[in-house]
Formats: sequence, structure tokens, C-alpha cells
Amino acid sequence: MPSPRISRRHALLSAAGLAAAPLARSQAHRSAAGTRQGGALVTQIVDTSAAQQDVSKDLLIGSRAAWQDINARGGLRGRPVQHQTLETDGSPAGLRAALQTVRENPACLALTGTAGAAAASQLSALLRQEPLDIAHAAPWLQNAGATADRHTFPIFAPRQEQIAHALKSLSSMGVAEVGAIYASAQEQSLYREDVERTASALKLKLHSYGGADPRALGQRLTPGTPAILLYIGGTPELVQFTQGLEKQLRQRYVVALADVNLQTLQQLGAARQTPVIATQPVPLVSASLPVVRAYRETLARLFDEPPSPLSLAGFIAARYTFEVLRSVEGPLTRQSALATFSRRAPLDLGGFRISFDAQGRGSGYVTQSMLTTDGRVVG
Repeated sequence: MPSPRISRRHALLSAAGLAAAPLARSQAHRSAAGTRQGGALVTQIVDTSAAQQDVSKDLLIGSRAAWQDINARGGLRGRPVQHQTLETDGSPAGLRAALQTVRENPACLALTGTAGAAAASQLSALLRQEPLDIAHAAPWLQNAGATADRHTFPIFAPRQEQIAHALKSLSSMGVAEVGAIYASAQEQSLYREDVERTASALKLKLHSYGGADPRALGQRLTPGTPAILLYIGGTPELVQFTQGLEKQLRQRYVVALADVNLQTLQQLGAARQTPVIATQPVPLVSASLPVVRAYRETLARLFDEPPSPLSLAGFIAARYTFEVLRSVEGPLTRQSALATFSRRAPLDLGGFRISFDAQGRGSGYVTQSMLTTDGRVVG
């Protein structure tokens, strides 16, 4: 019997409240019961705080689509995979509570697709401190400074790679001058050095701008500000920044990074006068690669959602986790799963190639899409 299509609201409400410890433990118990019947259990921790929820929700949608499709095709060793979701509020205490839920359920084989970027980075740090040997597979780990270790297996290009790709694209188009917009002091302290070093290597003249109010920052730009702006920040701040740019007479082009959700910008009516280009560490959602075709077909069949780079990333994260678990020799345990992930074997996921480098990262792959002023997402 075909699975019913599920709207985003229905899918997300089904996981609502998992940040509360009693309910999280209750779901973990139900999943463990499924595992005792012969299935496998994996856990996805997602940060649903205001700053991260648009990224986390899309990544979660893609992961759920993948796991449902995997189970419809026989699951793992002929048994269904239990995909447990634990939500956090973005606080260190919330993340520790989620990790404690995992610790208390030895049936959980691996952590997979942790989202968003802050939660993925914090969880990687926690796993270096905690005596918990478990694989942390394909997290949305955007900070290259958070290096991979014996627990963490990042497969997506970090922000530094995305910045380099964006600036190289601009220099190849003959652009000689670029502005860098930092949504907060934190982004500026983390990424200014990378942006300046890359711009210098490409012989691009760089002007840096920052401020506590993104809308006011957009309004403050002068006619002498570069027309091409590299934006470092999240979707909510970019919405405000483009609203500020509407007061400007000069045409601007904004180049953002993968944490910016073009579909959310589109829904909120942002960028009505300013085209926004976003980098993404996955193939274009319109690509003909087998993994992308499988993603589009699965998403259309199971969810009432348009394709997006972030949900494609969630789909790929789940598929990567499944392929490694499928290659485990002998009994499926947390220890055997970690040992198999630790081999960091190259993998071709339907055209998305994962091959770990000396720093333990699996891909430097970056593409770009654009939200045009007429509301279309191109690419």
C-alpha cells in the first residue's frame, strides 16, 4: 500500500516536544523495542531554536525521506531502520540531555545528520570529552576548524571551502572588488581571516562590513559600496539585510553560504530587488545524478515539499549512514559500526563521491543556486 504524502507541518509536529527529557526517553524506548525485534536504531539530533530551525527542519525532512525509502526497500539486513529524532533548544544543556538519551539506549548504532551547524560542532566537541564510543556520521558541520576525529565523519564541504568557491567564481567573472557582510560579531571573528586570505590570494579588493542590526546595515551602504556582497550569516538576518537594501538605488548581488535557505527567502518574499546566490555542498537539486533523481522521486512521493539543497543534504547524510552500516561485517553493534566508519572508505553515492582527505573530511564539493528578483530559484 503506497505511503501517504506528508506535509512539512505534519512531519515536524510528529517529532515536536522531543527536547523534553521524559518524552525523548519514551521515544527512545519505543525505538529500542523495534530494534529488539531485529531492526537497527539510528538517532538524529536537531536544533530547533529560532536561529537554526529553518536549516534543521529541511535537513530532517530529507533524512526522513531517505530512511522511509530505505525501509520500503527492505531496510538493513531485511529489517526496518528505526530513525529516532531528538530535538534540542540550541543550549549546551539541551544537547547534553539529548546525548544522555543516546547513552542510555545501547541499541542506538550511530548518530546521523546532526543539525544545524552549531549543534553539530558542539556535539563533536562533547564526543571528544565524553566516554561514549559512537559514530557521528554526516553532521552538518560547517566549521572546518572543528576537525574530524575518531567519532566524527563529516562529508560536506565546510564554510571555508564555500567561501573559496564563491570568491573564485567571482574572480573568474572579472569581478575585482567585493564586499563582505557579517551578520554578527561572532561570524566576523570566525570567518574574517578566511575571507581576507582567500580574497588576497585571488587578488580581489575586499571591503568588510558588520553591525548588530542587519536591516540598518543594508540601509547604511553607500553608492561606493561594491555591487557584489559576500554574506556570512543565517537566513533570518539575510531577510532583514535585503529589506534594508530595498532602500538602496544601486543594484546589488548577494552571495551567501549554505546555511542560507533560498526556499525560506522565497516564501518570505525577500530579495525582491536583490538577487541572492547561495553556495551549497551538494549537487544542484535539478541535477541528473542518480542520487539526486532518487531524492526528487522520494520527496515527491512521501512529502508535500519542494526540493531544496538542505533537504538533499539530509537525504545524502542518511544514505551515507545506511551504506556504511550495510558494510559492517558480523553483528551490528555500536562498536562494530564505529569501527567500520573509522575506515573512512571511499564511497560513491549515486554520483556524489565521498573520499576522505588528511583532515578527515569527505568532500570539497560545492555548487551554487540563485533566487532571482522574480521569485524563482535557479539551479
